[in-house]
Amino acid sequence: MTTHEVFNQVPPLVGYDAADDPALLEGLDREGAGWAAAELHDLGRLGGGAEAIEHGRLANEYPPVLRTHDRYGHRVDEVEFHPSWHELMRTAVTHGLHGAPWADDRPGAHVARAAKFYTWRPDAGHGCPISMTYAAVPALRHAPELAARYEPLLTASAYDPGLRPPQGKRGLLAGMSMTEKQGGSDVRANTTTARPEPDGSYRLVGHKWFTSAPMCDLFLTLAQAPGGLTCFLVPRVLPDGTRNPMRLMRLKEKLGNRSNASSEIEYEHAVAWRVGDEGRGVRTIIDMVNMTRLDCLIGAAAGMRQGVITAVHHAAHRRAFGRYLVDQPLMRNVLADLAVESEAATVLMLRLAGATDRSARGDAGETAVKRLAVAVGKYWVCKRWPGHAAEALECLGGNGYVEESGMPRLFRESPLNSIWEGSGNVAALDVLRALTREPQVLAAFEAEVDAAAGADARLDAAVRRLRAELADPGEAELRARHVVERLALVLQGSLLVRHGHPTVADAFCASRLGGEHGYAYGTLPAGVDHAAIIDRATPKVGSPQA
Repeated sequence: MTTHEVFNQVPPLVGYDAADDPALLEGLDREGAGWAAAELHDLGRLGGGAEAIEHGRLANEYPPVLRTHDRYGHRVDEVEFHPSWHELMRTAVTHGLHGAPWADDRPGAHVARAAKFYTWRPDAGHGCPISMTYAAVPALRHAPELAARYEPLLTASAYDPGLRPPQGKRGLLAGMSMTEKQGGSDVRANTTTARPEPDGSYRLVGHKWFTSAPMCDLFLTLAQAPGGLTCFLVPRVLPDGTRNPMRLMRLKEKLGNRSNASSEIEYEHAVAWRVGDEGRGVRTIIDMVNMTRLDCLIGAAAGMRQGVITAVHHAAHRRAFGRYLVDQPLMRNVLADLAVESEAATVLMLRLAGATDRSARGDAGETAVKRLAVAVGKYWVCKRWPGHAAEALECLGGNGYVEESGMPRLFRESPLNSIWEGSGNVAALDVLRALTREPQVLAAFEAEVDAAAGADARLDAAVRRLRAELADPGEAELRARHVVERLALVLQGSLLVRHGHPTVADAFCASRLGGEHGYAYGTLPAGVDHAAIIDRATPKVGSPQA
């Protein structure tokens, strides 16, 4: 007997071009990387395809496993991954997400890479070693001899997994190992020691509580040398083929990001080479941290985009109370509000990718913009993502709470980017430090925001309020989060007014700057053109582009 008929179900969101994102493509041209559009669409079609989406699911369904010893009892310290992980990594590396801009002289190379990193998101976890490899290069350049030896392999477009001597591989990946149990973000409290050797190397002894991507070939780490806290390069395998005694103690059980191995390790007189001067470890490693902070922002923006297109796709195909959800006024308000937040994040991340690109080419003004705005954007966009992910999940109702929808994985991922590379307070205090110690960065930031002066009265009023707040030195640390929030909102508003879709810019200024907004998503004011905003967030499934 047939007990029920299956109907009113939403087709899978598959077979679309993940790069078919108006805010992304507009920004790609604006920031000087329009030349990368064809390759970006190729990657977008892969990312929206069934095979990549299934690889993302499998990589999380079957997380990595630590093998500390082989069958005979020899210490091996290897991490075993599902084949889908390797396929995701291979695509990312062959498309240059890990390091291509450092070997590409074309203007816009870092923007192109940022757009690809944003687009290729069937799984967020594998983005961790990709991001750290990208970020390792500028830090490694503090040791020119090491950079000359390893940078060509860190930027090579060959994915070559497995523990072998670095110089014998076709391509390398880099990780990071800084955090210790007693210090967390306070890396100056690290207790790992570094003893200099006659041959110029060092021997490291200590315990690292959180080492990202332990299957990588090289690691940047911090340890206490005779001259103070210093940055070091640690290979997993030494040039003679022996395993460097960097012991993997356990893999972390994490809320999300489960496809990626994060580990606790011990250095047992591990061989390392100094990167930068003794005692300058933080100043050296900060070049890596600033790049990974940008990637945290890009990843959060990408997560918002995935959330909103999933919600819009569901609402366009699901009927309730006699109408499609997308045709119901209150749902339209929610979807449009989520789309506004997503576009504001995307426009900001592309502007900062452009600043990174021009800074790498010696533009001092763009370096000043990047110094402040990356920390501001990392704080704000990453803070906004968890609430955005929760609201997007709720658009699917009970379906969104079920693993098969993919939304629980997105939701579990959403708090991560705010924690990594300096949690909210660390980022806010970094902004405060820059404002008080580097006056040129505030001047550059204000010039950027003022480029939209006179275009929107609500933005102008918000800028005036911000300037009054910045002029008040009282209890600056206590107010740091509020100040950073204001900085982020006026920057996003300025960028949208100048470069965004007029309807999106109007909705942003009315709600985020003009006070016509509640505490939850779905509280945009009357008069907003919801249809125009939602249309920009509607994935074209099965279209010729996909």
